[in-house]
Amino acid sequence: MRIGMLTSGGDCQSLNATMRGVAKALYNNLKDVEIIGFIEGYKGLMYEDYRVMTPNDFSGILTQGGTIIGTSRQPFKLMRTPDAKGNDKVELMKKTYKKLKLECLVVLGGNGSQKTANLLREEGLNIVSLPKTIDNDLWGTDMTFGFQSAVNIASDAIDCIHTTAASHGRVFIVEVMGHKVGWLTLHAGIASGADIILIPEIPYDIDKVVSAINKRTKAGKRFSILAVAEGAISKEDAKLSKKEYKAKLAESPYPSVSYEIGKRIEEKTGQEIRVTIPGHTQRGGSPCPYDRVLSSRFGAAAAQMILDKDYGNMVGMKNGEVVRIPLADVAGKLKMVDPKCSIIKEAKALGISFGD
Repeated sequence: MRIGMLTSGGDCQSLNATMRGVAKALYNNLKDVEIIGFIEGYKGLMYEDYRVMTPNDFSGILTQGGTIIGTSRQPFKLMRTPDAKGNDKVELMKKTYKKLKLECLVVLGGNGSQKTANLLREEGLNIVSLPKTIDNDLWGTDMTFGFQSAVNIASDAIDCIHTTAASHGRVFIVEVMGHKVGWLTLHAGIASGADIILIPEIPYDIDKVVSAINKRTKAGKRFSILAVAEGAISKEDAKLSKKEYKAKLAESPYPSVSYEIGKRIEEKTGQEIRVTIPGHTQRGGSPCPYDRVLSSRFGAAAAQMILDKDYGNMVGMKNGEVVRIPLADVAGKLKMVDPKCSIIKEAKALGISFGD
């Protein structure tokens, strides 16, 4: 049996651990299996850039971050746009799949990657996918691999800010990854005792943010810490159309939303503001133990799907159990933070402000 495998989109800490899980389970259950690793994701599948993997390739990578076969971003919205030579990208991928006589293609990726995986499924290819994203925003699964490792790193960054913020009596803004959803900022903010958490799903009122800071100041607190998702948006901007908001961002003098928020807080309070952006450190380093276990379970479950020839599904987690979710149900759907969900209510009960 010949199996194709690729990692697509942004990297994260548990890609190698997940590929290892798939490979070990296949090697342990099949006498004759060959794994083809496509280099740099769908790009490798398009242009026949691959290598034949061996069991040794999957040895010692459980704790290794990144991906040993590389990754790249291939936007789903451009998948039907011809490449530089005028070739149909989807047809190129199908051609490679058939030329190599693959039994199935294993895809490790986030939202856009899952949409492309579903497109290939619709084109008749056997697909098994796994949910990779530090954003934990894939519909149908309670957890994605990479998320908890990123939470750990973002939390460490905010933890480190506490001592300097307390020492200088400043307002610190820590900008956490997450353009469209706020799971990472929400969990890291709660874990690190942030005073204010701003996420895309809950448009903020800057006066409410300032009020929360002033309340702390009056209570004798010398500093405040804000965990801000990079996609946080004000109530005013939330009323704009997508096109209008993009135009506003393009003309903004601020490098990111956190700097704009910081400037407005400074103008309204007179307090000294500092912005810290952990950036891509949130994707880097070794996977945490939680993700190593999750990735190993997901990998073994994906291998079982291949053994069962049950294709067209994504591996997911529901209530602590690994499940199979139809790709058709996953593709194109984001798992947003519900502003009325229990974790938000509990965070507010702790005194955390969301600026609403």
